[in-house]
Amino acid sequence: MAHESLPGNRIRVWYRPMRPRDSAEGHRVSTPLELLFDLCFVVAVGQAAAQLHHALSEGHLGHGVLSFAMVFFAIWWGWLNFSWFASAFDTDDVPYRLATLVQIAGGLTVAAGVDKAFEGDFTIVVIGYVLMRLAAVTQWLRAARQAPEARPTAYFYAAGITLCQILWIVRLALPGTSGLIGFFVLVVLELAVPVLAERRSGTAWHPHHIAERYGLFTLIVLGETVLSATNAVKEGIAEGEHTGELVSLAAAGLVLVFSMWWLYFDQPGHARLERGNSLRTALSWGYGHYLIFGSAAAVGAGLELAVGFDSGQAHVSGVVTALAVTIPVAVFLLSVWLLHIGPTNECRPIAIGFPAAAVLVLAASFGPAPIHVTAVLAAVLVGVTVIATHGEREPG
Repeated sequence: MAHESLPGNRIRVWYRPMRPRDSAEGHRVSTPLELLFDLCFVVAVGQAAAQLHHALSEGHLGHGVLSFAMVFFAIWWGWLNFSWFASAFDTDDVPYRLATLVQIAGGLTVAAGVDKAFEGDFTIVVIGYVLMRLAAVTQWLRAARQAPEARPTAYFYAAGITLCQILWIVRLALPGTSGLIGFFVLVVLELAVPVLAERRSGTAWHPHHIAERYGLFTLIVLGETVLSATNAVKEGIAEGEHTGELVSLAAAGLVLVFSMWWLYFDQPGHARLERGNSLRTALSWGYGHYLIFGSAAAVGAGLELAVGFDSGQAHVSGVVTALAVTIPVAVFLLSVWLLHIGPTNECRPIAIGFPAAAVLVLAASFGPAPIHVTAVLAAVLVGVTVIATHGEREPG
């Protein structure tokens, strides 16, 4: 193990064997490199949300939603694979850091290609995606060489990921509908790689670490939502008209985001992972966050659309504007319910409250002040959750 002494008796490790980390390791927290990874990837999330808003405001609803879902998959899947690998094999030495920085560069390349992707040209997105995925392959090959107990799984990951990247490049040559079908086929193949690989011998991911990683990404996506909505309100107020409506909308949006944060973090994610303690639980929880991350980002685009509607700039109806917020909020509530609460949760008020609130949120789309009503419903659900789960006095 090569190293160099630093002031304060710290040791900088240049290289250490890549072995599985202890899944029960104490005080396992996200590293500065992981935080940098998240920070750079939120740039891509912001680009995707901005393009979704633009498409919706121009009335291109189906195209905008489909393009957002496709681009967001590239962002989310790259982030997910890095996070789970890091939970199991993070050595934090120089080769590991360099490979991670290449993955970050790939993520930023994806961000640079979002605009073109919404126009139908996924070339830049695929280049960035393949770059970060092949950098992940080098990590798996290193794990295969240096961790004999994980060798079959690591080689399967490396081979499966490489095959998928070749097929992503080939897909660029497919026209129209064939390319769209090819996209969904490749998504299924990508999702199948961890399922098949982990059945050989599971990697040693850390429940608390994984829950923290997902929580941090949820935070920065919600932060991007706040930023998008704030900028939209700022632009609207600068025009000097509709100030009262925009301030009211900003307040409702803030309550909504605060409520989404509260509801997600009220139940610790690691508890669900530890209770399930199975590959099926890990996969459903990990994969299911595509809906949580994507819906949280889409709420920001919907709030921007609402600002444009109140300012007279959006070319869509009031119902469409409302649905641009209420649908992602409903998806967020249902996803958090399924992943963190569960339909059979012994606390019936919240087990029933989440799906009931989602239905009421969708219904609010067709009534007066739909976004304000949605914010109130989310806040009420927070109140129900607080009372149902923390209302009893602790003994003593």
